[in-house]
Amino acid sequence: MLQQKQALLDVRVQRDVRVPMRDGVTLSADLYLPETEQPVPAIVVRSPYGKAGEFVHHTAPYFAARGYGFVSMDVRGRGDSDGKFIPYINEGADGHDSIEWAAAQPWCDGAVGTMGGSYLARIQWLTALTQPPHLKAMISTVTPSDPFVETPTGVPGPQHLCWLYMTSGRVMQDVDVIDWEAVYWHLPLMTMDEKTGKSLPRWREEVEHSRLDDWWRRIAYQERFHELDLPVLHISGWYDDEQVGTPLNYVGMTTRAKTEFGRKHQKLVMGPWPHQVNRSTRLGELDFGPQSLIDLNGLQLRWFDRWLKGEANGVAEEPPVSIFVMGENRWRQEREWPLRRTRWIPYYLHSGGRANSRFGDGRLSTEVPGEEPSDRYSYDPAHPVPFITDPTSNQIGGPDDYSAVERRDDVLVYTTPPLEEALEVTGPIRMRLFASSSARDTDFMVKFLDVWPNRFAQRLTDGMVRGRFRNGMDRPELLEPGQVYEYEIDCWNISHLFQKGHRIRVEVASSAFPKYDRNLNTGAELGQGTEMVVAEQTVFHDREHPSAIILPVIPRG
Repeated sequence: MLQQKQALLDVRVQRDVRVPMRDGVTLSADLYLPETEQPVPAIVVRSPYGKAGEFVHHTAPYFAARGYGFVSMDVRGRGDSDGKFIPYINEGADGHDSIEWAAAQPWCDGAVGTMGGSYLARIQWLTALTQPPHLKAMISTVTPSDPFVETPTGVPGPQHLCWLYMTSGRVMQDVDVIDWEAVYWHLPLMTMDEKTGKSLPRWREEVEHSRLDDWWRRIAYQERFHELDLPVLHISGWYDDEQVGTPLNYVGMTTRAKTEFGRKHQKLVMGPWPHQVNRSTRLGELDFGPQSLIDLNGLQLRWFDRWLKGEANGVAEEPPVSIFVMGENRWRQEREWPLRRTRWIPYYLHSGGRANSRFGDGRLSTEVPGEEPSDRYSYDPAHPVPFITDPTSNQIGGPDDYSAVERRDDVLVYTTPPLEEALEVTGPIRMRLFASSSARDTDFMVKFLDVWPNRFAQRLTDGMVRGRFRNGMDRPELLEPGQVYEYEIDCWNISHLFQKGHRIRVEVASSAFPKYDRNLNTGAELGQGTEMVVAEQTVFHDREHPSAIILPVIPRG
């Protein structure tokens, strides 16, 4: 439904307004206020990246001119705000106090919403759990998950160090002065910060807490949706490197929110975007077309107009799920996620025992395996399989071409014949892998790809498991060398149309560096050692061990 065009209001700005927290610390905020005599709703954005950055420059005047007071705040210890920055720890209480401060201002009518992406999104959830009375709605974009959901390794991914370095002072640190590729090779992981030339105690704390414990649970929120009943607009992209959190949060709120009101009023938008959503039609070598960009500010305005101003603008009655189907390159509206009409089809691994590299005999099909030889490879942590990415933490991976990486013998490759008709895969991807190792601990990585007729091997999504955490991130247990284990691997989500003539491919390896740290295969305490052991890996795909990737296939038409 189109909104009626409204006259824009003039906007005045008040800078470095001091906002008191409950412990006496004051935080700095810039206020963007419409020139009107009537009180208006407030939008609160809290950021470690600077309260006057690019996001605010494009967003705050837009909302203020349309009748909102926009509060852009430096989080504790960053920018002009007092206190010490400790990622996430103070954000729940500080967010609560900031919302209630805004609601009490004479220019505010008492209704407050929050918005923002990445760190700004996760702290909205931590704030919402403190139950601020005046918080009425949220817009949560590219939201990080709970600890170890995105990186189920027990230790932070190497590129997380780049983020910690970037936010290690009161202002943004220049990450381009660091040779990050050299940094990521440093062992032990515990002292990797030394290679930056700067001591980063937070890095060492995170490495030290190498399982899901109470230290991590302080900043967890995804097991607590039952405490919330807010309308939330969830936004991400299929190539967002923190993508998994957004569909998880949508499903969590639609199924477990405290009230029927909360469960009913959620909206999910997934585009063909990286972590910086809705910026370009192009990503890597692909162009998703002009329709891939949307009027994002307009969508967010309608959300707040409905839930902060009470306007009956139709946003609550529209289909709640908007997905961009890559390959077909068009948007589609749905009523739920995952889709009810999904056919969950296993695609089984097959080979004659030589699936090593794309030149091997690995095959992928819906045929259930019989008696087949297993596939073997050696994983050497000194020579890990590369994950194609820029070295900084701004964006980890994309629709990159893995055909060159697939020349390696420590990458098992399984591929379908060319498809005789188009096939849509939309939903969460899971891998069921039967494997053994000579090591006490090791990793198994799975990558899901679309192979074009010109042999371009487009990464769609991927996932991994660390052997010791096969039973959960809070229950590490080393492997018995040579024993076959069944691993369930979360490969996140996708919406993609494999065109006729394309092929579906699955890779299996034991490293994806530097997206994940290298498992040294010794079974020693994580993050502490430098000793490496070569692991002999075996992947099984026979009648008793039917390794398969489970695809959410959507019937066409």
